[in-house]
Amino acid sequence: MRYRSHRRIPVMVFTLWVIAAGITVLAQELPIASPESVGLSQARLERIGAAVQRSIDEKRIAGAVTLVARRGRVAWIQAQGFLDVEKGKPMQTDAIFRICSMTKPITSAAVMMLYEEGRFLLDDPVSKYIPEFKNPKVLSKSAAGPSYTILADREISIRHLLTHTSGLTYHWHPDLGALYKDRNVAHGILQYDGTIGDSVRSLAGLPLLFNPGERFEYSLSVDVLGYLVEVISGMTLDDFLRKRIFEPLCMKDTHFYIPEEKLGRVATAYTWYEGKGLSRFPDEPIMEGSMVYSADYPYRGPKKLYAGGAGLSSTASDYLRFCQMMLDRGKLGSIRLLSRKSVELMTHDQLGTVAPALAFGLGFGVEGEKGPLQELGSPGQFGWGGFFYTEFFVDPREELIGLFMAQLHPTGGLTLNRIFSTLVYQAIND
Repeated sequence: MRYRSHRRIPVMVFTLWVIAAGITVLAQELPIASPESVGLSQARLERIGAAVQRSIDEKRIAGAVTLVARRGRVAWIQAQGFLDVEKGKPMQTDAIFRICSMTKPITSAAVMMLYEEGRFLLDDPVSKYIPEFKNPKVLSKSAAGPSYTILADREISIRHLLTHTSGLTYHWHPDLGALYKDRNVAHGILQYDGTIGDSVRSLAGLPLLFNPGERFEYSLSVDVLGYLVEVISGMTLDDFLRKRIFEPLCMKDTHFYIPEEKLGRVATAYTWYEGKGLSRFPDEPIMEGSMVYSADYPYRGPKKLYAGGAGLSSTASDYLRFCQMMLDRGKLGSIRLLSRKSVELMTHDQLGTVAPALAFGLGFGVEGEKGPLQELGSPGQFGWGGFFYTEFFVDPREELIGLFMAQLHPTGGLTLNRIFSTLVYQAIND
């Protein structure tokens, strides 16, 4: 694969151009500011651009958008590399990325909005609203002979779903993955000829890995929550998110299925394999055991599945608005989506002794609550990432947001997303 040569725009020139251009969508609530005015170092922020460029030059990624905001102002936004290498299209700041599991915090926020309306309690059994989950069974494996199921000792609650302690899993699990695939359970990053309700009802009939509440297992729990939103609200998840979250927050480029007129802004997905290097994602889905995934699901196929755990695509500036709402304790400007108390609950560890080394709230991973920080950051910092190499963090102590957006899977062990976080923190200058 060949990369066309391109002229690098100096970061300071780029930043001044951004200020002049205005970035209309961001400026509505999140104005551009000089780094120094919000306690960041311009020179140190430029290390982000240098690190990203190294990965581009080494052909580890095609391109990326990075964004840093502090105290409600954007101090850094930069597009580097290519939106599409083969077509020579440069990356742009309004590029649309498959955010995959970064959908989960948004769906979790939707659930909490309904919770605030008194529609349910967090410890309600989900079977109260989705009857197919009544009397769940747990997979049991004997030392000799076939596996069998036993009745679970409790029902799955809405809290279990929000914290990934439900006993559900994903298609990659060696014990249940094949069964998920055979029973036509969707995971959100592959075309699916059905609705989220169809998929969740199929999932409900399958055994759990463990009794609900026993441990953490990253899972399809948030897809179940997406269907729960539909059942309780009487709206499709697509309509609910658009009317209750995206439109109020002016997230104009966040979609389950990308409109035709925006397809030219979709960042191309790439793979990286040892011995092969960086390659354009193939036209056919990739199979990894029971896990099968594609890159064209946001714009090709039946377009009926609204996967609450993985289905959205978005831009860095759109997702920033969601992050800023969470940082501002449930509101963006004059628009309030959640109460301050709900945000506190969502961003506080809910696992306790169930997972002694892992802190997870209601929809977000939380850093520094179960032990010392492993990298630069702050206790209580929260965030998550996505399958195609996107990631965000929100730091209430520092009033800081970081967004890293690329499109790569498998990544070949690339740690640029983690390096990005370190480089954001080392730029703090107050």
